[in-house]
Amino acid sequence: MSSARSSGPAPLVVGVHPGQHPEVLETAASLARSLAVPVICAYVDEASYLVEWDPARSAHRLSLHPDTDDDEIRAAAQGLRSTIEAALAGQGVDWSLRTLAGDPARAIGRLAAESGAAMIIVGTPERGLGHRISAALNGSVAAWLSHHQDHPVLIVPARSPDRTPDGPARGG
Repeated sequence: MSSARSSGPAPLVVGVHPGQHPEVLETAASLARSLAVPVICAYVDEASYLVEWDPARSAHRLSLHPDTDDDEIRAAAQGLRSTIEAALAGQGVDWSLRTLAGDPARAIGRLAAESGAAMIIVGTPERGLGHRISAALNGSVAAWLSHHQDHPVLIVPARSPDRTPDGPARGG
């Protein structure tokens, strides 16, 4: 089996998307710094599907919405790049961003296998009725990964609005 794995330490693969709760990147940065490993942030363009998987190159994809301009995908990736840079600035963590295509859970799983990841880190599904309906119909990325991966999967919960990082919110 050929592999595109690097000779360095096994990276952490982190699922990222626009509007994601910050705890995911905070947790990934802390863990990567503790383990002295790089982070590969994986953004999956859900409006496309995978045509061919070639670990030596980027995935070839076709859009489910051909009218969607590649500029929109580039803008989303650039926004994520800025968010990741801000979250990891001064953390001493090497990181990269990969844009993938297809089903998010499977795409992240393929990247983890290809990179020889030490762990996959994802957030919990977003709050709200729309996200709950989507998870019920399409399944949760975190749930699929936790049931179908050979790699450890860390699922980072969003901090509840009524809780601070150190416990229940004060005041009343």
